[in-house]
Amino acid sequence: MISYPSVSAVVPTRDRPELLRAAVRAIVAQDYPGPVEVVVVYDQSAPDPSLADLSGPDRPVRVVTNTRTPGLAGARNSGTLAATGELIAFCDDDDEWLPGKLRSQVDALTAVPGAEFVSCGIRVAYDGHTVERVLDRDSISLADLLRDRMTELHPSTFVIRAAALRDGFGLVDEEIPGSYAEDYEFLLRAARSAPLVNLRTPYVTVRWHKRSYFAQRWDTISEALQWLLERYPEFATQPAGEARVAGQIAFARAASGDRRGAMRWARHTIRRNPREPRAYLALAVAGRVVRADAVLRTLHKRGRGI
Repeated sequence: MISYPSVSAVVPTRDRPELLRAAVRAIVAQDYPGPVEVVVVYDQSAPDPSLADLSGPDRPVRVVTNTRTPGLAGARNSGTLAATGELIAFCDDDDEWLPGKLRSQVDALTAVPGAEFVSCGIRVAYDGHTVERVLDRDSISLADLLRDRMTELHPSTFVIRAAALRDGFGLVDEEIPGSYAEDYEFLLRAARSAPLVNLRTPYVTVRWHKRSYFAQRWDTISEALQWLLERYPEFATQPAGEARVAGQIAFARAASGDRRGAMRWARHTIRRNPREPRAYLALAVAGRVVRADAVLRTLHKRGRGI
């Protein structure tokens, strides 16, 4: 008889009570043969002990608070350190796991010797539209991630060996300004340790909102992305990848009204990769040809971000 490892699903939350309950119910309903605990981590908000009522057989729901740095990174780490499972799975409080997710991912992870991390595809739901985003590959290297952020690799798809988090490549970095791009930095660090396993099936519904947490925090976005470029000198080996991040910085500077900064970063982007579209979008926003929010709405309807 196959013995399935225990799993802890870590769900950071803040001010989304109805969506949170839907996320927890979807985790509890997984057909995974092993035990699954749900660790809900309240970040800068009062915990709701009644969530424990959603528990099921071999599916306890625990409620804790963020005891580390305020924000998403600290909340994920608080949940990870409170978890008891052999595997740690992340789920955002506004997303939902689809049937079969956990079993399929654990089967894939355990089938690859030395694997520490597995992801899957997503269904992006935005403004009445649903778009599937699935990577056409089974393994992802550090070089792959330097070239492309791969939006399909969403935190709500991550399943990781607990030992890798605690004694290997480490927890989510809490030094990133505003916790922005903490998931991308986490992916880069994980891929440095071992290639990531990926399933070519969308097993998570990801909700993109018209007003996300970072919608009006362009200065934080710019600062975080510059931090990322400094932290990972490997970007210099991938001109297209460096240009992609530089283009995001240029767009953030343009959206914040910093025309000079947008121009400077757009020039840097074009020097690294003249075909990087974010540079030209940033210039269009800086020149008031188009509004930043209009660009984002168009991209989100296609299941993409800037």
